[in-house]
Amino acid sequence: MNVFRLAGDLAHVFAIIILLLKIWKTRSCAGISGKSQVLFALVYLTRYLDLFTTYVSLYNSVMKVIFLASSGATVYLMYVKFKATYDHNHDSFRVEFLLVPCVLLSLLINHDFTVMEVLWTFSIYLESVAILPQLFMVSKTGEAESITSHYLFALGSYRALYLLNWIYRYFVESHYDLIAIFAGVVQTILYCDFFYLYITKVLKGKRLQLPA
Repeated sequence: MNVFRLAGDLAHVFAIIILLLKIWKTRSCAGISGKSQVLFALVYLTRYLDLFTTYVSLYNSVMKVIFLASSGATVYLMYVKFKATYDHNHDSFRVEFLLVPCVLLSLLINHDFTVMEVLWTFSIYLESVAILPQLFMVSKTGEAESITSHYLFALGSYRALYLLNWIYRYFVESHYDLIAIFAGVVQTILYCDFFYLYITKVLKGKRLQLPA
């Protein structure tokens, strides 16, 4: 554990809280990509299957439960409780273009060809691109609510902080994971354009708008 990983985890939890509060308080999931949320739920399910078989620490177990429960709650709110407010028309990204390459990559490039390791690797690859349906939806509608922008910024910050975590671990602990680092770089790059717009527009009180 180091300050970058802790800050990254807190940013991740903060992003989830923002999202759930947004949906619950407005009684609407407008502007949120259900496909991205399903992909994130799949990420956590495949990554944390070891919750009941491998104990690392209380902190680790609690975080796993938080991510599993919150992702399930988000999917429930979007597809069941507030289903009528879900914008199916704009959430049209073809997720099979993400799932198939991630499955193939996890089978071909992994640390160990075992079920648990392949599933963990799949979750790492999928998490790096799971936000694409959301970014595509924002691009398609041309704008995003401020609260949605805050959610995306917190989520992107989590990945950027985890990159710093890997840099720290490389220099301090002589430890690195090329799969996690590569996926983290890809995910952070996907957020770069959004980060720029967030800093130059949202933080100045303007509405985030993208070319449709």
